[in-house]
Amino acid sequence: MIVANHLTKRYLGGFEAIRDVSFEINAGAMALLRGHSGAGKTTLLKLMGAIERPTSGILTIGGQNLLTLRKKALPFLRRNIGLVFQDQKLLFDRPALENVLLPLEVIGLPLREAQRRARAALDKVGLLSRERAYPIALSGGEQQRLAIARAVVNRPSILLVDEPTANLDDESARQVLDLFAAFNQVGVTVIISTHAPHKIPGRDLRILTLDHGQLLL
Repeated sequence: MIVANHLTKRYLGGFEAIRDVSFEINAGAMALLRGHSGAGKTTLLKLMGAIERPTSGILTIGGQNLLTLRKKALPFLRRNIGLVFQDQKLLFDRPALENVLLPLEVIGLPLREAQRRARAALDKVGLLSRERAYPIALSGGEQQRLAIARAVVNRPSILLVDEPTANLDDESARQVLDLFAAFNQVGVTVIISTHAPHKIPGRDLRILTLDHGQLLL
């Protein structure tokens, strides 16, 4: 479960990207984080992903308070969280398989097991036949699916996704959203940030709407 109580994120200069936000998202839920550009969606995802820390308030993931969690404990928490960034952050000097292998190399998984899991992740997103292709040779939709494979290869319990369909055509967007619905159906908590009106398939959605850093009720 993810619980936020009076959560605030203030940057240097006093700008509050998130202001006094409170919500709960149950384990295994699918949630849609909506709002205009600059509403604070990406900041909230970074807070939930333990990339940034709150300025004040409480944010707990699985009972752990991120505001008070020791820095040395953060890498262990992050292993349970998959992140799909809007700009994907793919490594263009490595083929698809090596991009997906990277998180497993970081945790020291033996190479044979890491390759098995990486290929399984590529297969899940329909890219196993492209494992030797470099990202530059992939379409926009394939690059997004590659980023998803890398995010789920660690088998996270939470998947945080930032504007996954922003640069995709309708068919590619539908394929990507179908993937998130499939992960949710097997128990992964999926939180998707978007300002676009794409229909999210699958279960009933928990919808959170941000407006200039505040949660609308």
